Amino acid sequence: MPISLSLPCADGGLEAYRLVGVPTARPAAVPVFNRIAYAAAHVVSDPLRERKPWETPAIDWESTLAFRHHLWSLGFRIAEAMDTAQRGMGLDWAGAQELIRRSLAEARTVPGADLACGAGTDHLSPADARSLDDVIAAYEEQVGFVEKHGGRAVLMASRALARIGASPDDYRKVYGHILRQTKDKVVLHWLGDMFDPQLKGYWGSEAFEQALETVLSIIAENRDKVEGIKISLLDNGKEVALRGRLPEGVLCFTGDDFNYAELIEGDGKAYSHALLGIFDAVAPQASRALAALAAGDAATFRSVIAPTVPLSRKIFEAPTQYYKAGVVFLAWLNGHQAHFTMPAGMQSARGLLHYVDVFRLADRADVLDRPDLAAERMKSFLRVCGVS
Repeated sequence: MPISLSLPCADGGLEAYRLVGVPTARPAAVPVFNRIAYAAAHVVSDPLRERKPWETPAIDWESTLAFRHHLWSLGFRIAEAMDTAQRGMGLDWAGAQELIRRSLAEARTVPGADLACGAGTDHLSPADARSLDDVIAAYEEQVGFVEKHGGRAVLMASRALARIGASPDDYRKVYGHILRQTKDKVVLHWLGDMFDPQLKGYWGSEAFEQALETVLSIIAENRDKVEGIKISLLDNGKEVALRGRLPEGVLCFTGDDFNYAELIEGDGKAYSHALLGIFDAVAPQASRALAALAAGDAATFRSVIAPTVPLSRKIFEAPTQYYKAGVVFLAWLNGHQAHFTMPAGMQSARGLLHYVDVFRLADRADVLDRPDLAAERMKSFLRVCGVS
């Protein structure tokens, strides 16, 4: 029997909506991709233990780690303790340390499991950073923690460096110092200010062309320590410009949650690998698409992944930094967690009509794994919001 429910509309009325999506089948075995695909994973709150959600959120570690197993089973590497995990927006460095330690230990129990861990400076308040040496020391502490526990680092952008870095040379000094010390190759992270307004002017300039020259010089001077760079500017032209100028052997990881489908497929000459927050929400569909691409079936890749793009653009719409709410909303609808609460109460960052649009688009993209459960949970969410 078709599943239907009443959904609110922008004009204040209600419309009858009938679900049309078909759940995506899980692979019989862990698939193999011809693109490196990192899924940046969220964390699951524990509302029964929550006491100070804005200060020290309680984490449901069992559900958080179970979600990582879900991603590994679909062929993804995990980008751990990144902004999708609300790093700096609900998850502080103390919580990130526990997450990194637990995830690295868990990965060792799963054959073939892989992950890289975010290392930044978020335990250093930007207002407390007095010199570049303060920023360097903060990076050293976090990279050192990741490496001590057997992990590889994604070198996250630093709010403190964005505040006090006055020139491209300041960025070259900080990154050069850290990269010379790392044990393994790292992934650099170019996160645009649409994701974090405090990163405006990163790499020492608000002009893309100047910032590009700076980051390319840092990579050229330290190419033996750089696996690749993730670029999250929501502008495919800028990513292609960077991709085309990277030294041989240095990878481009798309972080463009608006244009990832075409960037991953490539233009026949070059393509991007992926490190994406949206893969958290559309993991089964992205896994099927990437497996098809690896098998030379570009048509299936496009047909499966294309419907997820409008959903991603809705989840990552401005203010983009609140995209985590849509990601966790879908994890709840799909049964990966028992509730829709987030560290720091981040679920309140989006309004009811946003979530309704996410629900519709997720259905049309075959992202609702258990349509009956998703519909029941959507109905309960609407009732809490005063929609009967």
